[in-house]
Amino acid sequence: MGHIKLTKVGKSFGNVDVLHDINLEIADGEFVVFVGPSGCGKSTLLRVIAGLERPTSGELAIDGAAVNTVPAADRGLAMVFQSYALYPHMSVRQNLAFGLENTKMQKPEIAQRIAEAARMLEIEPYLERRPGQLSGGQRQRVAIGRAIVRRPVAFLLDEPLSNLDAELRVSTRAEIAALHARLSATMIYVTHDQVEAMTLADRIVVLRAGRIEQVGTPLELYNSPANRFVAGFIGAPHMNFLDATVEARQAGKAIAVLNGGHRLVVPLDGAATEPGARVTVGVRPHHVAIGNGEGGIPARIGLVEALGSETVVHTDVAGQKVLVVAPGQHGLTPGTDIHLSLSSAPLHLFNEGGQRLGHAV
Repeated sequence: MGHIKLTKVGKSFGNVDVLHDINLEIADGEFVVFVGPSGCGKSTLLRVIAGLERPTSGELAIDGAAVNTVPAADRGLAMVFQSYALYPHMSVRQNLAFGLENTKMQKPEIAQRIAEAARMLEIEPYLERRPGQLSGGQRQRVAIGRAIVRRPVAFLLDEPLSNLDAELRVSTRAEIAALHARLSATMIYVTHDQVEAMTLADRIVVLRAGRIEQVGTPLELYNSPANRFVAGFIGAPHMNFLDATVEARQAGKAIAVLNGGHRLVVPLDGAATEPGARVTVGVRPHHVAIGNGEGGIPARIGLVEALGSETVVHTDVAGQKVLVVAPGQHGLTPGTDIHLSLSSAPLHLFNEGGQRLGHAV
């Protein structure tokens, strides 16, 4: 079992409120990722769940039992830190066994658990080595193995890949996903990298300034962001935002005029938006097309990034930056004028406060 529920959880350090009324339920076996910018409270929230910090208000329950005052060691959780936290003077085998030995577990059971974890993580050849003789990826696997041998109620991972290089991050990320599939265990994962969040999570919790902005599956957040912050944080590259004014309303739609005078028809989700209101039109770079001639939105190319399989084009549209990700290779030159087409692009509409007014997928 690994059902975790937070009800109106808050955390303050002196006069500084770090978490505000966090309401969240994590199902048994679910992989949930906390994501957000630095300082948003995601690591603090993980530490509250782990028992390393006590909530100032609200209730935290694990498998139906309140654990606000239960020490971290008695919550049945295992935490994997960013820094690995391995004992340098011990072998890999000794690192894996240390926590179990402290619980007075019998040696045959310890040996069996270490063998299972080592086989699962493919670290059997390294059991007699010390951490200093391992690569960063191997050390991270040992840190995860130390959590696995405890057979915890849930795994808590605090930015476990941030010390790895780009290539190793990708391979280790795949290993963590495969591990979750094998164990079917509850996992809570903290990262500032939204690509990690999108590829790993069953559900993503987007945090900002200690508050939950939105909870949903990766594609729910990508296709239907609740507000401009989520729209700009989820997706790589991030969503383009164009200032506009509502010219008129139709049934379920608004006609928005961009700063350069171009008109767009954007869906409305029943929101009250009067003519003359200032709004923001959002469109993802992968959904912007480069037009073949007149009729599109005039733009000037500022930078071209030719990546082989795709081309990233930085453009200027009436003083606003618009990013285009075009599949394939294009002979585009900085400083030239082109036209951008949004005719088939899913568009999003946000009010001045950043709340979503409408979207089309």
